[in-house]
Amino acid sequence: MALFIVLAASLAILVLAFVLRPLWRNRPLPAMALLGALLLATAGLYWMIGTPAALEHTAPKAPASIEEAIAQLESDMQRDPRQIDGWRLLGRAYREREQPAKSRDAYARAAALAPDNDDVQVEYAESRALADPAHRFDDEAVASLQTVLKRSPQHQRARWFLGIAQRQADKPADAARTWEPLLAMVDANTAATLRPQIDAARTAAGLPPLPASEKNAPSAANALTVKVSLDPDFASRVRLRGDASVFVIARKPGGPPMPVAVEKHALQDLPLTITLDDADGPMPTQKLSALQEVEILARLSASGNAMRQDGDLESTPMRVTLPAKQPVELVIGAPSL
Repeated sequence: MALFIVLAASLAILVLAFVLRPLWRNRPLPAMALLGALLLATAGLYWMIGTPAALEHTAPKAPASIEEAIAQLESDMQRDPRQIDGWRLLGRAYREREQPAKSRDAYARAAALAPDNDDVQVEYAESRALADPAHRFDDEAVASLQTVLKRSPQHQRARWFLGIAQRQADKPADAARTWEPLLAMVDANTAATLRPQIDAARTAAGLPPLPASEKNAPSAANALTVKVSLDPDFASRVRLRGDASVFVIARKPGGPPMPVAVEKHALQDLPLTITLDDADGPMPTQKLSALQEVEILARLSASGNAMRQDGDLESTPMRVTLPAKQPVELVIGAPSL
């Protein structure tokens, strides 16, 4: 710091001496006085705003409480109300502070700015239910959820919330149909928690509970043995995330993308051999055993989401006539023929 001050002072003297040279020749005493005054002014200015203490004094203070943070965020959103993530953050903060009406209004601003963002629309629908005294999903919330599911049938939170709304509206059969595909999208522990909810809805609708899903039960008709592996050359060239998931999917050829049977495994499980049967079906109304032909593929998903995402990698789909006499072999990352 001392060296810096000496160098700065020397530079200032040289510059001022050059600038005041004409005055120095004609009137040396006033020139010396002016030079001294300028140096003192420069030193004073540096002392006021050029020291770390001055910087600390002018730096904005971090919020001391959640209330100050919310007030700061409110001020930011007033200056620039086009920040989608800002409205979402503000909505979350209001919810944490148990201000559901303000949370709903903040999420409404985000939803209006991002009509095609599925997550934002689901958050908005949830905020409307939380702001309702009975925590019911109103018509606008239901419409938002239905729009999301029409666009993204495998959006898990939208499917769960819509099922709740249908149960609230005394439509248990609709709720069961909405929830059943979730069984193929979630892990085993979540599925075990979800199945009783689905069975309760089916019972309320006068329907039988879902069939048992134990894998130790005798294999259903048209059960398929599937072998899945990674292409060795692909595996040696590409660095894969350790938490990636592998979905083994059977679907109706030329039909909807919703699978008739699916299993989820970890990347570390490869190579693996599994058996797909009716117990792996997400929808009791569409069974693998009822098909004469099926399309089989394996999908490597970095997100862990059953719905296909950008960057997911699939094996070449194989069309198989049922019942299959030989195991179906799928290789992820193999070059397309």
